Amino acid sequence: MPELLIELLTEEIPARMQARAAEDLCRLIKPALAPLLQGEARGFHGPRRIGLVADMALSAETAAKEERGPRIGAPEQALAGFLKKHNATADMLVEQNGFLVLVKPGETITAEALLMKALPELLWAFPWPKSMRWGVSQFTWVRPLQRILCLLGGRVVPVRLARGEDAAHRLIASDVTEGHRVHAPGAITVAGHADYLAQLRAHYVVADAAERLAMIREGVAALAAEKGLEVVPDEGLLAEVAGLVEWPVPLLGRIDDAFMDLPPEVMRTSMRVNQRYFALRHPDGRAAPWFALVANISASDGGAALVAGNERVLRARLSDARFFWDQDRKQRLEDFLPKLEGVVFHAKLGTQAQRVERIAKLAAHLAPMVGADPALADRAARLAKADLASGMVGEFPELQGIMGGYYARLQGEDPRVADAIAQHYRPLGPTDEVPREPVAIAVALADKIDQLAGFFIIGEKPSGSGDPYALRRAALGLIRIVREARLRLPLRVPFLEHSAAVIGQIYNTHVTAAQHELDRLDEAFPWLGLKALPIGGNVIPEEEGHGPLYRYAQYRDETSGALREFIAERLRVQLRAEGARHDIIAASLVGDDDILRILARADALQGLVESEDGTNLLAAYKRAQNILRIEEKKDGPHGGPVDEALLALPQEQALNAALTSAEASVAMALEAEDFAAAMGSLAALRAPVDAFFELTMVNDPVPSLRQNRLRLLSRLRRAMDQVADLSKIES
Repeated sequence: MPELLIELLTEEIPARMQARAAEDLCRLIKPALAPLLQGEARGFHGPRRIGLVADMALSAETAAKEERGPRIGAPEQALAGFLKKHNATADMLVEQNGFLVLVKPGETITAEALLMKALPELLWAFPWPKSMRWGVSQFTWVRPLQRILCLLGGRVVPVRLARGEDAAHRLIASDVTEGHRVHAPGAITVAGHADYLAQLRAHYVVADAAERLAMIREGVAALAAEKGLEVVPDEGLLAEVAGLVEWPVPLLGRIDDAFMDLPPEVMRTSMRVNQRYFALRHPDGRAAPWFALVANISASDGGAALVAGNERVLRARLSDARFFWDQDRKQRLEDFLPKLEGVVFHAKLGTQAQRVERIAKLAAHLAPMVGADPALADRAARLAKADLASGMVGEFPELQGIMGGYYARLQGEDPRVADAIAQHYRPLGPTDEVPREPVAIAVALADKIDQLAGFFIIGEKPSGSGDPYALRRAALGLIRIVREARLRLPLRVPFLEHSAAVIGQIYNTHVTAAQHELDRLDEAFPWLGLKALPIGGNVIPEEEGHGPLYRYAQYRDETSGALREFIAERLRVQLRAEGARHDIIAASLVGDDDILRILARADALQGLVESEDGTNLLAAYKRAQNILRIEEKKDGPHGGPVDEALLALPQEQALNAALTSAEASVAMALEAEDFAAAMGSLAALRAPVDAFFELTMVNDPVPSLRQNRLRLLSRLRRAMDQVADLSKIES
């Protein structure tokens, strides 16, 4: 199969856009070349180029196609319109079943013609997050596009980018690319993908991003090992640096001893954010006075001048960091708090100071539930956001929380308070640790609940792939904290109470602040009915069920319910990722808001479903459910008590007796939240249920017997639905 090779050579592409651009190129080329493309295209990317390689047929025949026209004898205008639409003549039509039919013969599609047509269209509409124009052309690209390489089976396909009168910089595809800017500038002619890779390597370009990343990882680790050190793991930085260099050359530089008393997070952040340096550490975790950088050239002096230059730059950066460190330590952490009154958290949710007030109250409220001291939780929460007003966090937002923890320890705060401040944003991702100490747990939970409740109240919920306020991450963080700390924390109460607190603060703050704000708030929060409320005074309820207080409570309840459903959905996604069956997850949720209880129910249900008794029992449950659904459509619910005097057959008597026993044991097990025992009690029903269905006719001709047997099945359904929503289980 002929090989298609496309490369788009440009000026330096931002590293964060490269991989996505290569994916988009492969994604878009598939439908554009669909008749001839074979298999999946394989993309590649680097600092100056994105491209793909794929298998592509040289030509293909399309099948003949029929287009039905107007009826025979239709007005001439209708016939003329049909012929014009299909660029046909009357002698091309045939008569079929009373209609005139145009038979279009198959056609030959050639790869070259398809590429000449499809590739320019794709490039003109390429979805870069940001793009630019240059020169007089209307064509846009992330950076000025310099060359297009397009080879099919080793032959150039001269794709022209020009469109209409726009010459698009006279770009025409060729078999030419370029090597390293410094080591091998100028044009290179290639004959195919293998030759392309070899030629680029010979001209100091490693085309494969994964290979560049591996070279950097191994090279930096080797240099660190020579000093008896190790590299601080940072996969994000590795990927970014791999997108900055075409010919990676790792080097080692030294940090001036004068800066080694700075917090290691400050040094790492300064090196990472400003210079893309890798931090090194001793095996015991202490920061090492060395850093690694990756050059894009093989310097003739072995990189000595490069290292010296980077060490000078780093000294300047760390001097800036030291300045902020010294300035911030001249005042106590709480001295930063007044500045938060002027920092807007969100236009509809007030300032950071107002948010701190809400979080502090909630943290103190949650503290007893997680085994924390309420006073310490309140103190930690009140100081948690203070470092947002510090100079260091102003310069490096990545250090928020961390710097607050340092400043709290330096001013003698309780270590639990300092740790809670430093950890309250955690977990920041799936690999980040969660807070372990109860005070830190209380503050971290309060921070996330306030974030979720606030944005749900103002209607800023995630939709599709959009989640600008990272609410999914907050929800997953909350779930991880509850799971890993084994917290018994039904979420209904904190969600409900805190939603009310947020709404109340929005009302009290804004409405009493200024009359002119009322109109704006009424527009922003129409559900609160603010215009109907007295300004600055007590809320006067209107007629019950119709006034603003009613709408207030209604919206509070709706928000709380939506939050619980949102958390349940995130839990469902997480469990699916861990390999749990989707139907067992759905059956285990059953409107519960206690995460640990849901997990315990899911584990027990999994065991039941995987056992032979459980499988047969669930089959019998579905049979009973189907019978009841059909019969209840005819004559309504059959949920009344079973009349033991009408239990004529031994099988129905046995099932009734087994249900009496099982109901009691299931109730006791559920009371103790022993779901495994509850499932075991249900499994004991298998034999009497099997016997019942085997030897008993439910729809007996005698109406009283039929009704009593349907009630028996309804009792069976109720007993089993106590432990989970078994109707969700798939066979």
